[in-house]
Amino acid sequence: MSDSNTTTPNRTFIIAEAGVNHNGRLDLAKKLVDAAADAGADAVKFQTFKAEKLVASGAPKARYQQDRTSAGETQLEMIRKLELSQKGHKELAAYCEEKNILFLSSPFDLESIDFLSALGMTVFKIPSGEITNLVYLRKIGGLKKKVILSTGMANLGEIEKALGILTGAGTERDNITVLHCNTEYPTPMKDVNLKAMLTLKTAFGVRTGYSDHTLGIEVPVAAVALGASVIEKHFTLDKTMEGPDHPASLEPEELKNMVRAIRHIEMALGDGVKKPSLSEIPNMIVARKSIVAAKKISKGDMFSNDNLTVKRPGSGISPMQWDDIIGRQAIRNFIEDELIEI
Repeated sequence: MSDSNTTTPNRTFIIAEAGVNHNGRLDLAKKLVDAAADAGADAVKFQTFKAEKLVASGAPKARYQQDRTSAGETQLEMIRKLELSQKGHKELAAYCEEKNILFLSSPFDLESIDFLSALGMTVFKIPSGEITNLVYLRKIGGLKKKVILSTGMANLGEIEKALGILTGAGTERDNITVLHCNTEYPTPMKDVNLKAMLTLKTAFGVRTGYSDHTLGIEVPVAAVALGASVIEKHFTLDKTMEGPDHPASLEPEELKNMVRAIRHIEMALGDGVKKPSLSEIPNMIVARKSIVAAKKISKGDMFSNDNLTVKRPGSGISPMQWDDIIGRQAIRNFIEDELIEI
């Protein structure tokens, strides 16, 4: 599957976010690839990092991480257990190609950017936490590849600066998609602010999408109805597995339901031209009405409000021509309920 899907008109590019839900195990990572491909996602995305280059030894955990991991464990210790080797990444990329799904991974440090570029990755997803990382943004911008930028925790000024760094380093603006996002896991519905996705489109004139961390599938489906060109959603093999992100992720069947719902919404949105659809054209005769005789009418009688009425079916003269019919002479005899002819 080609990364060209990110720009296919009227088709949402769906990223199944495996993240670190493999718990550091390559066999689980491959099962996540299987689940994403089976669900019909366009891409499956992981996270690439060297724990020591990502987290300082004293860095605290996020609140949701504290709730779902060992209390005495530092963020560095937690992250270290979720790291995949470079060899594992290469196996995963090859496995994705075999399964006909695009391999993506978000780099979290400069070394990982170089590694993923060398691996041949052509779409770079920038996580929300890196939007204020100038050196990081400049390095990805210099690759001149497709970029998907998450904007959780960011305001318009920070997003504008990040876009300026990316384009200043050489990435074409047309190759950048900006995702609205909230980084709380799970995101409360009151904090989703989905209309902000429309604000991003208006403010920056770029393709926009949505990276979702709510429970369920309603919000990403709604985002597609609002025009999202990219949807990203966390998924797992089992929500009860140990690890920070599993509880706020979709299980495989839920992911499949989300993809199906998005594809249905894409079809339902249509082309915007208001006209009878092919499926409803036969209903026009059944549901619309025609001018008919309200009583027996003899040849030569004048059509009037007294001897005409409007009834189904719609296969005769349209009631919109009522004023043209009134006052004309009947060309033949008509019985009650018979379609009028002139």
